[in-house]
Amino acid sequence: MHPNEALVREFYAAFARRDAEAMARCYHPEVFFSDAVFPKLSGAQAGDMWRMLLARASDLRVTLEEASADGDGARARWTARYTFSRTGRPVVNRVAALFAFLDGLIVRHHDSFSFWGWASQALGPVGAALGWFAPLKWKVRRDAAQALERFRASAPASFPGGDGTPG
Repeated sequence: MHPNEALVREFYAAFARRDAEAMARCYHPEVFFSDAVFPKLSGAQAGDMWRMLLARASDLRVTLEEASADGDGARARWTARYTFSRTGRPVVNRVAALFAFLDGLIVRHHDSFSFWGWASQALGPVGAALGWFAPLKWKVRRDAAQALERFRASAPASFPGGDGTPG
């Protein structure tokens, strides 16, 4: 197994056991993360996002469906099953991930999933009707960014970014 694949598998094993610190250790200090909800996180922000999400997740189950890698990058497919806390609705989110590496760590991580599909599950009829509508995505992104800012401002100083300063 290529070392990059082993690192991706380590990342998702930590995710499955809800170990955000181990996930963050897989990231390069200059990591750039993006997905439909958190489109531009860099450095410690990315690890803090996982810390926040895992701290809130009461019933999260993560399954790595497949992973492959070589010296140029990696791909993975994974599924998250959880209850969306704001609505109490169940979500099954199927995600495709792409990775790039530097110095043996993940330096780029892009997760791709259907925002409409997620919104339909997480937000119910409103999400199904408006999940394709850009202003809903902008609101979800704004709310998520504000939640991450509040989390980072109140986080203990025991992890990078935990002093409320940008990572």
